[in-house]
Amino acid sequence: MTQVNDANSAANILSHLSIDKKQPETKSNELGQSAFLELMITQLNNQDPLSPQENSDFIAQLAQFSSVEGLERLNSQFEDFSGSFMSNQALQASSLVGRSVSVPTDKALLLPEGIVAGSVEIPESSANVSLSIYHSDGSLVGQIPLGTQPDGELVFRWDGMYMEINGELLDWQAADEPLPPGHYSFEVNALVDGEAEQLETALSANVNSVTLNPDGGITLNLAGVGAVDISEVTQFN
Repeated sequence: MTQVNDANSAANILSHLSIDKKQPETKSNELGQSAFLELMITQLNNQDPLSPQENSDFIAQLAQFSSVEGLERLNSQFEDFSGSFMSNQALQASSLVGRSVSVPTDKALLLPEGIVAGSVEIPESSANVSLSIYHSDGSLVGQIPLGTQPDGELVFRWDGMYMEINGELLDWQAADEPLPPGHYSFEVNALVDGEAEQLETALSANVNSVTLNPDGGITLNLAGVGAVDISEVTQFN
């Protein structure tokens, strides 16, 4: 796997890509274009002059030769396309380093003077919605009652002291001073169909590096979260 850490070094990325790319091994039992042509000429030279090869057989062999030649061209074009695709993937991956993305998780890293952005999908109008924040040691930092919330997406932003819900700053703060940078977890609970339920949250995280997988996939290495497949990203911030 190739790991991308520098968003401004596309040439370096491509060099890594060429180093990590495994060269296909040629199997000894494969019949290529040259071998097929040589075999056909040898067969013609050694045929029985009293019983020469039928024209239909010769045409069939020519058709097979054309098929082999076409397959070789197709394989070559596919390899060129695959290499170009991987190069484009590397360039696109490099642009993600240093950016913030949102992924389904309940954990986030609060950076110095940073903000944790999150969202939760409320399936239906729910009562007694609350947002709880925990420190990495498990201690409760604060619990924010949000009352009844309509169905849809609820978006929040927290800077270690103040909380903003759907663009509105709440009259609530976690402490008299901003809490220190570190790892925190977020939990949203609501009454759904009369029963208490914890809703899934999506939180923001910075992309520290990007890993290009041999199969062409991209894995994002997120601060405070870890390795996440790019398909799990819900939003590029």
